[in-house]
Amino acid sequence: MKKRIKNFLSTKLAPFILQLIVRFIYLTNKKVFHHAKIERNEPLLISFWHGELLMQPFNYQKLRPKSFAKAIISEHKDGEAITKTVEYLGIGSIRGSSSKGGAKVLISTIKELKNGKDIAITPDGPRGPRFSVADGIVAISKKSKARICVFNCKPSKYWQLNSWDKFIIPKPFGTIEFFIQEPFDISHLDMEEAKALIHEKMMINAIN
Repeated sequence: MKKRIKNFLSTKLAPFILQLIVRFIYLTNKKVFHHAKIERNEPLLISFWHGELLMQPFNYQKLRPKSFAKAIISEHKDGEAITKTVEYLGIGSIRGSSSKGGAKVLISTIKELKNGKDIAITPDGPRGPRFSVADGIVAISKKSKARICVFNCKPSKYWQLNSWDKFIIPKPFGTIEFFIQEPFDISHLDMEEAKALIHEKMMINAIN
């Protein structure tokens, strides 16, 4: 019984409350969007740092309000709560990571991209180190032929958690700047060159 109650609190109640808090933060902030012009018919591999993920569903919805993206979410024990939370915010999920369920997530992601769906990934997740770029994003981009599009989010006022990713929580009643860069191709680069280019572009508007 205790296990069922705990499961309900962590996978049902907590995600519902969290998404309400996230919406409140978004609504009470002034929004400034710095978006590149992107063709709708191009499926994107969306890349953002793990510590900046909280507000990214709104960044995506501003870019493509009638579209539905899926995010790669770890099969870690906290993944179910994250999955439920982002579902409330209009984002689907593919469960897995480079460290667990890697083959499954690679196949599923390539299939979704080839079917025209956008996919979001945090190259430094789920365990870091912070601002690192794992091989997965390069492998997915090369095999699916999808270009990479970098998202960033910079609030004027925020709390920063003492976690490995220095997770950013914007404070209410400030300004949030949303950035989306021009998509870029890495098909001509080897693994290390591609990772270096992704890192360089992702750091342009990152919060240190």
